[in-house]
Amino acid sequence: MTQTDFDHWAHQRQQHIEQVLAAQLPKAGSQPVRLHDAMRYAVLGGGKRVRPLLTYAAGAINGAAPAVLDRAAAAVELIHAYSLVHDDLPCMDDDVLRRGKPTVHVEFDEATAMLVGDGLQALAFEQLSTPLEIAPATQLAMLHTLAQAAGSHGMVGGRAIDLAAVGQALSLPELEQMHIRKTGALIRAAVTLGRLAGAAPSDDENIRLDHFAKCIGLAFQVVDDVLDAESSSATLGKTAGKDAAHAKPTYVSLLGLKQARELAAELQADAIGSLAAFGERALHLRQLAQFIVSRSF
Repeated sequence: MTQTDFDHWAHQRQQHIEQVLAAQLPKAGSQPVRLHDAMRYAVLGGGKRVRPLLTYAAGAINGAAPAVLDRAAAAVELIHAYSLVHDDLPCMDDDVLRRGKPTVHVEFDEATAMLVGDGLQALAFEQLSTPLEIAPATQLAMLHTLAQAAGSHGMVGGRAIDLAAVGQALSLPELEQMHIRKTGALIRAAVTLGRLAGAAPSDDENIRLDHFAKCIGLAFQVVDDVLDAESSSATLGKTAGKDAAHAKPTYVSLLGLKQARELAAELQADAIGSLAAFGERALHLRQLAQFIVSRSF
């Protein structure tokens, strides 16, 4: 499959998940109007949809049903969107730009932004708790996976460590542990949800897929740190340079740009290597690993 073929596949999946999300979100203009309009504003019309793409690609390995993958992909993207809304609030990162447009609390107000995040989180779990044509035990495992990834041992816990680390000097292992939770947990969940949605893989395949997801989750964060350091706000669609401005420990502040880029490449190679046993079934996962790292270099 050529790069053009991958671009076509990714574009189709991005358009499809946009339609799925639009259908699952509260209808525009429905009561309470301001909240529902803000929820749609926060989710639709922006973002690369990396997490849904990972879910679809992982699900393709073992023939997952499209309807189940749609629900899983929507759920993980709704959790991601809620986290961005809350991250941008004045009490957190105090950012005014996201995906090239004003952040939710700027476009609406802070109280509405808080409620948007709450609503999107609940809607995410609604996606996975509605009747699905899979075994009840599998559906429960999917719910458990998302809950763990989003909670205090996952994304939220990583965010708490991130806030506490402002102005502090972290070691590389400490930084890695923070980002395994903050960024990596939801990316690993995206792959796991896709895997669970299909025929049960072997234990060895589970280990290989989870290792892929762990590596690519860390690579995603390394690239984000590089982009924040060397790209413009116009290119990023969000405020550039805020990590340094807020004295946050990052891979760039710890390693420098050159070594951070090298680390991203090493993580990408490790991730792709773990997929060797899957052959062509994992082609889209391998291409997504390349896409994630090539966002900046």
